[in-house]
Amino acid sequence: MDYGALCLIPLAVVIICALITKRTMESLLLGTFIGFIIISPNPKEFIPNFINTFYTVIADATTIWVILVCGLFGSLIALIEKSGGTEGFARLTEKVAKGRKSALICTWILGIIIFIDEYLNALAVGFSMRRLTDKYNIPREELAYVANSTGATVTVLIPFTTWSAFMISQIVAVLGMDASEGTSMYLKVIPFVIYGWVGTLIVPLFILRVIPAFGPMKKAIKRAEETGQCLPDSTVEEVAAAQDEIEEGMEGKKHRAINFILPMIVLAVITVWSGDLLYGVLAGIIVAAILFLPQRLMKGTEFFDAGLKGFEEMFFVLALVTVAFVLAQANDQLGLTSYVINAIAPVLSPKLLALFSFIVVALLALCTGSFWGIAAIAFPIILPLAQTMDVSVYLAAGAVVSGASFGSQACFFGDAATLTCKATQIKNGDYMRNVLPILVVPFVIACIIFLIVGMVAA
Repeated sequence: MDYGALCLIPLAVVIICALITKRTMESLLLGTFIGFIIISPNPKEFIPNFINTFYTVIADATTIWVILVCGLFGSLIALIEKSGGTEGFARLTEKVAKGRKSALICTWILGIIIFIDEYLNALAVGFSMRRLTDKYNIPREELAYVANSTGATVTVLIPFTTWSAFMISQIVAVLGMDASEGTSMYLKVIPFVIYGWVGTLIVPLFILRVIPAFGPMKKAIKRAEETGQCLPDSTVEEVAAAQDEIEEGMEGKKHRAINFILPMIVLAVITVWSGDLLYGVLAGIIVAAILFLPQRLMKGTEFFDAGLKGFEEMFFVLALVTVAFVLAQANDQLGLTSYVINAIAPVLSPKLLALFSFIVVALLALCTGSFWGIAAIAFPIILPLAQTMDVSVYLAAGAVVSGASFGSQACFFGDAATLTCKATQIKNGDYMRNVLPILVVPFVIACIIFLIVGMVAA
């Protein structure tokens, strides 16, 4: 069924409701309900359709993988914190970073190094650097921006990450290429993944204040510098209570950096070796047990309880990501992506194809929280269009990948932003208010570059 412009209503509801209420879960649920009401206006059809879609999402292998990875990563974080490893790592990094600028630059570099997967990037970087950045009165909102600016932006620039593997599979399928040609083909796309380059390289300019802070982020920085309150008001009390509990459990115990570093190294190595972050997280937990129990940092029962508590603390994150997946399913049933792209395609010229492809995919990804899904729908429409218009398919592919990359970084209810918020201990609403305005800068710069490249290449 062709729903026309009605397919835009759920997204509008989510964005407007989030801006008014500053509540993410409620906004997503409301937008999802409205989407299914449009799809199935008959109450007898609405409820079964909604429930069946929810079952489909929950039973999907990807959703199960996300639940296991994120939940177990929560367990690993809780165990490392209880062991004192986080404090030990913070003390070690203090020898390298001697001020706020160097602390944030270290955060940025660490994010580039951890390029394997955006989930690992979001959780590991935000979690590992918050003690150090707190020392220099850096607001957690700024830490969240820097940490999530090396997630999908870096992973799309390297041809052997989870993101690039997916993009390669989609592009070779559309172009009818042999899978063995995928990597060499993607190397030609990488120079045109303009937002990936801009989104990554602009971070140190913001850190060094070449690009000054503005809007809510400026207020957050002022709050942290003048009052020492690094956490936003939304989480300061609950985080303080949890921290007091951790410090009480560490009385009389040594803070060893190795208790942080070794599990994380094993996690990264096993992830690269196996190609699956889940195996990496499980290996990290096993190494944590081998390290912590002989040191008598905790008993076996305490190890289990801490791991279980860490998994439980990821519940809201997992619920939010699951609802976002359900909303993505509703948008797919409404035909949102195809409607928007097909509505714009007839008025495009060869010179503007790359620019508008980037803008449309970026905004759709931002509003839907479905980054790979949007790309999978966009590639079969935009790449043949580029061939028809005699536009470089590498430029067109770079525009689609760039749009998906921006969406992952900017979508405040998306998986990467949600995990970044969890790691840096802020709310999704805090991310929306403080980080989104900053991301307008690299977005506009990428638009200008796509316009120039499109004009020159056409």
